[in-house]
Amino acid sequence: MIGKTVLITGAAKRVGRSIARELHEAGANVVVHYRAAADTARLLVGEMNAARAGSALCLQADLLDRGALSALVEQAVAHFGRLDALVNNASSFFATPLGAIDEAAWTDLVGSNFKAPLFLTQAAAPHLRQARGAVVNITDIHAERPLAGYPLYCAAKAGLLGLTRALAVELAPEVRVNAVAPGPILWPDDAAFDEAFDEAARARIVDHTLLKHAGSPQDIARAVRFLFNDAPYVTGQVINVDGGRTTHL
Repeated sequence: MIGKTVLITGAAKRVGRSIARELHEAGANVVVHYRAAADTARLLVGEMNAARAGSALCLQADLLDRGALSALVEQAVAHFGRLDALVNNASSFFATPLGAIDEAAWTDLVGSNFKAPLFLTQAAAPHLRQARGAVVNITDIHAERPLAGYPLYCAAKAGLLGLTRALAVELAPEVRVNAVAPGPILWPDDAAFDEAFDEAARARIVDHTLLKHAGSPQDIARAVRFLFNDAPYVTGQVINVDGGRTTHL
């Protein structure tokens, strides 16, 4: 990816941070988007620029603000002169038991997991077409096999999975669009999840994978790198990085 520019949403921490580091190590110029984690984003960008001067930039935006999405793309292009790849990684996650779902939850979960990737990809499309670039959406294995207690999150991720295939049609033949669906990689930062899934429950989830161990953020990052670098004839597809969990859910 030497000389190419990639924009990664939610790249200041967790899986997004690993994706940013992986693609930077592959030679890409990296735009680290963040919403609130300014210090963490700046630290990451500082590390990248120390390794390779002028190779990283951090940009703040609230992805629920549609107007900020076009500005995010234009700032990235203005700085690096091009945009070759987009990773829609940023995601809200929290429980929404049926009967307690409200408009705020809808706006947050659907906004971050479905609406923002749609409008951000739309804004980036002219630049991606020009570069004959690619998009990778980070979905979830629960997009196809819902997790009890999280119907709205699962539906939003299912929307993103469908959007991945639809955008692959819309942006062909210039731009490839694929998805990576994590399984048990990092446990969510969600109090309701912690309450519902104690250590024993988490152990059962891991034991249900064919490989009998949890994955790492680097597993997701390497899958993203593969789709950008080594899969020129792959589009409209989803790779489940889940240790085989979905094989027999």
